[in-house]
Amino acid sequence: MMRGRAVARDAALLIQWRMAKKPSYTPEHARSGLNMRLPPIETWPNQFPAYEIAIDSPEFTSVCPKTGLPDFGTITLRYMPDGRCLELKSYKEYLLAYRDLGIFQENVVNRVLEDVVRAARPAWAVVRGEFRPRGGIGTVVEARWPRPDGRVRPPKREGK
Repeated sequence: MMRGRAVARDAALLIQWRMAKKPSYTPEHARSGLNMRLPPIETWPNQFPAYEIAIDSPEFTSVCPKTGLPDFGTITLRYMPDGRCLELKSYKEYLLAYRDLGIFQENVVNRVLEDVVRAARPAWAVVRGEFRPRGGIGTVVEARWPRPDGRVRPPKREGK
């Protein structure tokens, strides 16, 4: 009987400890990876008007900034070029740079969008990240350009 009470008491203490510990995620986690220097995305002069380009990257990887666990997913970029088109090898090298970068999935999608817009100045762009389940939860994040707030230029990155 005493052993059962001790186990119940220990379980209750463990629950209290878990609930009382400091916040799991910090502002540093939230900003992680946003200002990291990544390879440049090169462009070339567009030759035709009014068409759409879709680029699918099914083997995207990054790392959770809190746990260090890998995130796997598909990044799809759709855009209508204006004066410039993305050079695909440099875009691939840019995406590969995320492989060991601690960054939240939502930040990946928004950073890719803003870096593409900064490089190519498309008429419009959409980046969609479909991240595979981890712990039973998958995530789909989509960001669009121009932004709903009317921004026509992405903000400058710190250190640039």
